[in-house]
Amino acid sequence: MAGTVVAMLSTSVEMIVLGRILQGIGVAGPKIATRALVRDQFEGEAMARIMSFMFVLFILVPMIAPAMGQAVLAFAGWRAIFAVYLALSILLCIWLVMRQPETLAPQNRIRFHPVTLLQNGSRVLRNRRVSLLIVATGFVFGAHLQYLSTAADIFFDVYGIDSLFPAYFAAFAASIGLASMVNAQVVRRFGMQAMCEYALCGLVAFGLCLLGLSLVWEGHPPLPAFMALGFAIFFCIGFLFGNLNAMAMQSLGQLAGLGASLIASGSSLVAVVFAVAFGAFYNETTIPLASGFLVTGIVGLMLVRLAARASREPVIPVKRGA
Repeated sequence: MAGTVVAMLSTSVEMIVLGRILQGIGVAGPKIATRALVRDQFEGEAMARIMSFMFVLFILVPMIAPAMGQAVLAFAGWRAIFAVYLALSILLCIWLVMRQPETLAPQNRIRFHPVTLLQNGSRVLRNRRVSLLIVATGFVFGAHLQYLSTAADIFFDVYGIDSLFPAYFAAFAASIGLASMVNAQVVRRFGMQAMCEYALCGLVAFGLCLLGLSLVWEGHPPLPAFMALGFAIFFCIGFLFGNLNAMAMQSLGQLAGLGASLIASGSSLVAVVFAVAFGAFYNETTIPLASGFLVTGIVGLMLVRLAARASREPVIPVKRGA
């Protein structure tokens, strides 16, 4: 709310940037806390099911947010966008206070101290299963980031699509949302590990097909083929987001909050490095994007299978401090 007010009342670009930084710091709290809330109340496939519903919302919001922003901008100006932020923040705060009980029992709370924080963080990262799944999640997120950073260029440079780009972009986003909804229904039957392996095998197969077509057509595969394979690829990715996060959270026990933060930040770091590395090879063709998807599928499958061998490790012990 504070960052929104600063941005809304700003008279310079620097003040807007400061407000946005404050907003980002504020948004980081709910992003981590919501995952910890889920971990406190659910385990295993039930947790993966709830995570899948969460990621459906994460995917649907970017699909409709640009249109909402344009509508607010057209009717009321740019400051009104921050007014909408502020109203939503107030409503969410009221809802949280009134409807969401605390999920962490007093006896399970950990004293906040820098030394305790470092010790528990080290315990999380030393867990082989968690660290492998952080990297796997980072590769998947990185492939998604690579697409996001080059999508507009690909559709324009390769296919000459400009004004209709939002529709094509929404089609791939809908694929992820659809997969998340399907995963929420079937993960209890097949299990998180199997769903991840199936999805990664599919990512390898479809990524290889897209790369092959891209090479045959000199980086300009037919648009219907690109859309069909892209839809299939993002359908596979949609299964991975919720399951990989839930699998990584399984071993955290009472370190759910700190663990969720490390998983999110660690996977984001891997993702940025991946996206920057593969994005640097963009050459106005689909070849770098297809290569990124293929590498993600192969490396992700290896990491997930290695993590499965470490699945019998005990829940990470907690250092509570003095």
